[in-house]
Amino acid sequence: MSIKKKSDNIFEIEKEGKMNVPGIVFASQDLFDKIKQDKTLEQVKNVACLPGIVEKSIAMPDAHQGYGFSVGGVAAFDLKKGIISPGGIGYDINCGVRLLRTNLKKKDFLEKREKVLHDLSRAVPSGVGRGTKTKLSDKEMKEVLEKGSEWALEKGFAMKDDLEHTEDGGKIIGADASMISMKAIGRGRNQLGSIGAGNHFLEIQEVEEIFDENVAKVFGLSLGEIVILIHTGSRGLGHQTASDYILKMEREYGTDNLPDRELACAPIYSQLGKDYRAAMACAANFAFVNRQIITHEIRESMKRFFPKVKVKTVYDIAHNIAKFEEFVISGKKVTLCVHRKGATRSFGPGRKEICEDYRKVGQPIFIPGSMGTYSYVLVGTERAREISFASTAHGAGRVMSRTAAKRELTVEGVKKNLEKYGVTIKAGSSKGIVEEAPEAYKDVNEVVRVSDELGIGKMVARLKPLAVLKG
Repeated sequence: MSIKKKSDNIFEIEKEGKMNVPGIVFASQDLFDKIKQDKTLEQVKNVACLPGIVEKSIAMPDAHQGYGFSVGGVAAFDLKKGIISPGGIGYDINCGVRLLRTNLKKKDFLEKREKVLHDLSRAVPSGVGRGTKTKLSDKEMKEVLEKGSEWALEKGFAMKDDLEHTEDGGKIIGADASMISMKAIGRGRNQLGSIGAGNHFLEIQEVEEIFDENVAKVFGLSLGEIVILIHTGSRGLGHQTASDYILKMEREYGTDNLPDRELACAPIYSQLGKDYRAAMACAANFAFVNRQIITHEIRESMKRFFPKVKVKTVYDIAHNIAKFEEFVISGKKVTLCVHRKGATRSFGPGRKEICEDYRKVGQPIFIPGSMGTYSYVLVGTERAREISFASTAHGAGRVMSRTAAKRELTVEGVKKNLEKYGVTIKAGSSKGIVEEAPEAYKDVNEVVRVSDELGIGKMVARLKPLAVLKG
């Protein structure tokens, strides 16, 4: 593999062999050295071999090895010649992040921190397999999958502003519940309003620093206020849907001509490609509703402690999804199928896909840190459209496997470290605390610095954690 450094934060995997395009890694030298330690670069190269890929196969600054595509992988495909691959979207379809803002100050929250966290842990289940007490009927599940957040609004779980401040209005068009297996529906039936395990969390934070006063004002963020970050996705339903369609694509199209069998795919406009897109839309809608119901539970919980509290949605973004989007390639406007797996859309000012409230400044972007470290609010840019298919990072990115974390760290040690930084944690399992410890991740400050320097996401605000609810 031939790699050349094009600039301070851009590395190129030169086109060779069966590669249709070069690979591009957006990273500082320090981050690149960490990225090299697993199979990320090989996966970027493999994606470059897929049919119909346009211009380049990309890895973001937080990239690490994943299934098929790297996590932090971005690739755009021609609609006529290209493919759609579940491995380029991820098992947790529409894993994403929602930021809520409040009218509370740090002092108000800290006085009741322990009680609030305990109440939230009862209202929002976390941990492997944990769901809610509510089980939806088949009819209700169909409505959730096809209507998305509109269903939540009808049922009293959402306000109109929530939908306006959610990517795609919380409803991806083209969802068809008949494309979802009964096994997937069964797995999701009692999981709406729950966090799940892995790196998912609910984190209460303080806006500690503002870098762009103008954009922060548009987003409704002010210094010292309490905000809440929700990170979760489509739970068991999304995972089962990905598994179902990977198997279908392997059976129908095989994997012999692919550089990696984990890249099982179908032509975008084949029947199977259309079926998967309809199923993916369903799982994405399920995830939007999941984060919306969690929002409802947070509002109810916070009101019990702060009767005059106001909890507003800043924005809700997906970072595991494929979307049809318009770009200019070789001077021509074209619609491409953009796969983002562990990558955030970063549209700059003026794009019609951005809600009206934010269209003049660009799309909000949220990059969570690991437990106990800073998270960041950024804004999308025109530069991102030019060099990264309007994409940027989605988090810190792992440097230590979950197995290694369990071997090298202890629950007590991680908790003590968090306490030193003034962070209180409540988790669904002790395993989750160790697996998601800050030591297991790259430096989010460096990831964000690189995104900002490259111009693929400009810094708006920094958020400091105060309390974490983990899976």
